[in-house]
Amino acid sequence: MKLSGPAASRYFAKPDPARTGLLIFGTDAMRVALRRQEVIAALIGPEGEAEMRLTRIPAADLRRDGALLMDAMKAQGFFPGFRVAFLEDAGDGLAPLVAAAIADWRPGDAAIVVTAGSLTAKSALRKVFEDHANSYAIGIYDDPPSREEIEDTLRKAGLAAIDREAMTDLLALAKELDPGDFRQTVEKIALYKHGDPAPLSPADVAALAPASVEADVDDLLAIVADGQLAKLGPMMRRLEGQGTSPVTICIAALRHFRALHAASSDPGGPASGIARMRPPVFGPRRDRLLRQAQDWSLPALERALAEIVETDLTLRSSTRAPLGAVIERALVRIATLRRR
Repeated sequence: MKLSGPAASRYFAKPDPARTGLLIFGTDAMRVALRRQEVIAALIGPEGEAEMRLTRIPAADLRRDGALLMDAMKAQGFFPGFRVAFLEDAGDGLAPLVAAAIADWRPGDAAIVVTAGSLTAKSALRKVFEDHANSYAIGIYDDPPSREEIEDTLRKAGLAAIDREAMTDLLALAKELDPGDFRQTVEKIALYKHGDPAPLSPADVAALAPASVEADVDDLLAIVADGQLAKLGPMMRRLEGQGTSPVTICIAALRHFRALHAASSDPGGPASGIARMRPPVFGPRRDRLLRQAQDWSLPALERALAEIVETDLTLRSSTRAPLGAVIERALVRIATLRRR
C-alpha cells in the first residue's frame, strides 16, 4: 500500500509493529536517511541497535548472498524486543529477493525496512510493497516540509516557547535548508535556549541560523542603503583586507537593490513585497529591508540600479582601472541618492 502526506509523517513517528515491511524511496538521500532513522528508532527503541535487534544489509551484500534478508528476518536475537532487518540502497534488481522474504514473513519475524533512490511508478520494487496488503511504500520528494513536520522537529528538540514571528522565521528557514542542516540548526537553538524560560525570539533565530558567506557584504550594503557615508570607507577597507572582490560586491549590490525595488513597487506595499521574496527574508534583516524600502523612492532605486549596472560593466571590461576605487565611488554615489 502507498502512504503519502500527513499520513506518512504520522506513520514515520509511530509505525505499526504488525506491518511486514516498509519501503522508503526518493532522490534526496539525506531526506530518505532521516526518515529511515526515525522509523527504525520508533520500532526498536533507543537501545535496539546496541542490543543487536537491527540487522543492516547493504544492497551489494544481498546481491552476493541472496539469503541474507531472509536469514535476518527469521533470526532470533539474544535480547527480547522488536527486530528490524534493514536493506540499504536497494534497486529493482533485488525486487525478487525482497518479494520472497515478504511472502514468507510471519508474525514475530523482524520487520523489513528498505531504502532506495528514485523509483518510477512502474518500479518492480515499489510494486512489491504497494501490492502487498501488510506493507507500505512511501516516496520522499523534494517538496518543502509541511508545517506539521517542522513543528514535530521543533517539539522533538524541546522547543515549545516560540514567539510567533520567530516561528515564521523558522518555517522560512526550514524551506531553504536541507533537512539535515535544519535539524542541526534546531538542535543548536534548543541547546542555546536550554534553561531559558523566555520565548524564542526572531533575533535568536537570526543569530543561530547558518551564517551567510556574504554576511560582511550584507553589512556594507546596509550601510549604503541607509546612507551612512561615514561607515562606508572603513567597511570597504575591511572587505578588501578579507580579499572580497569588487565584482562580488557589485553583484551583491545589484541583488540587494533589486530586492528593494521589488518591495517598493509591490501593489500591496513594501511589507507585502518582502513577504513574496524567495528565498524568504526573516528576522532583523527583514525589518532592515522593510525600513530601507520605505526610505527609498522608486526613481532613486531605479537610478541606483542603473549606477550598479554601469559599474558592473566597468569592472568586467577594464584592465587598468583601480577596481576597488571604482566600486567604492559607485557606492558613495548610490548612498547619496537616498536623500533625494
